[in-house]
Amino acid sequence: MATFNLRRFANVDALKTIQEKHLRALLAPHEAYFTSRGVSLGDVSAGVGNGPGTSAEDCDGLDYEGLVSVLLLPDENTPTELVDALYMVHEMATTEAMGGLLEAIESLPPNDRFSLEDSPDPTPADVAVQVWLSAPQLLERKHSEQAVVGRRSFEYYLSSEAPAREFTLPARSKLERIERDLAGWFASKRRGEHVRVQMYPKGDEVWFVVRHGEPFRREGAQKGAESSSVFYRPEKHDVLVYNWLIGELRVNASSKAEKDLYRRTFGLHVFGNEDHFPTSNRKYTLDPLRVDGKDSLVCTDVQGIDEIRLTEIRYYWGGPHGEIEIRQAADLFAAMESRHASIRKGKIVSAKFQVRFSGSKSPRSLTIRQPNIAKFTRDDDERLIDEWLLKRGFSSARRVPDEEVAEVLVGA
Repeated sequence: MATFNLRRFANVDALKTIQEKHLRALLAPHEAYFTSRGVSLGDVSAGVGNGPGTSAEDCDGLDYEGLVSVLLLPDENTPTELVDALYMVHEMATTEAMGGLLEAIESLPPNDRFSLEDSPDPTPADVAVQVWLSAPQLLERKHSEQAVVGRRSFEYYLSSEAPAREFTLPARSKLERIERDLAGWFASKRRGEHVRVQMYPKGDEVWFVVRHGEPFRREGAQKGAESSSVFYRPEKHDVLVYNWLIGELRVNASSKAEKDLYRRTFGLHVFGNEDHFPTSNRKYTLDPLRVDGKDSLVCTDVQGIDEIRLTEIRYYWGGPHGEIEIRQAADLFAAMESRHASIRKGKIVSAKFQVRFSGSKSPRSLTIRQPNIAKFTRDDDERLIDEWLLKRGFSSARRVPDEEVAEVLVGA
């Protein structure tokens, strides 16, 4: 079940962003539930032509205030399908998402393509509802794609094997086995037993979006003048990206245990070995800072990056108290030069950089933490940053020679 927060639609104005006939069609499968809560949906064929801004008196009996009272305080009988439908519509009712949905419809095979109502001024919510009613899997897929945007912190795992010249996308049957294994783990942690894995090939990478539940949450709510509570299971999306040209898996997830779960489960079901991506392989090293000094920041050979400055170093001195020392400056190498100092001999565990990209007014942040973690400000920064890290020796990756690259193959 999606996040049990129907209060997204718990006001008349939010409901009226959806044309009434589309709202009726969305709610009609759950008419018995609304009736049991004392709210009538009226004639599902009524209300054609009523749009946002329609008054309650003009709505042919659709009881907006009654709908609000039900959605404000869902109960244990609230249909899962209703929660999912309203959640998806809310998430995709944006201008950007609307454009993506319209493009997705146009790109469907002719036999799968469907038409939206011929209206000159649909709202994003109107489009989202119609897509849900006609092709719910398409709306779910576009929602999952949207969920990966903004993921800027990944833990990297390099394969212990040389990358293959071609990669076969895992078939749906393999993804279902991954879902079952993940569901068992999440259920054992009292986080629900429903897991969905969506796959998106993108050039030399394959993105996997894992949707799962979080621990139940209870929040206070009001029912009239009385105090009550809402009990629901939040939803979360984790992201895994496999780069088949370099044999590397990167994972965005909340905890170390989850990252390890994904590393092992995807290794087992996609490559036949749960240790296909061992934790012993190092992706990053910060040794170039000490060995090459300021020269390690040279970026003139990376088109698209104008300047890189070191702004922070963290040293780990260990000892009984686990001492950590942090050195910071707007330009750390310049600061050290001004006092005739250099990088110290202690163990460097992380470093922060300011990266000025071509055409960008302000620099953006990059953090590298040994051995396998990178954090960057924008997800589209990664390509140029990876190129720079590799050229300066901060990262290691084996790559299939260009002349041996074959296209990614679709699984059976």
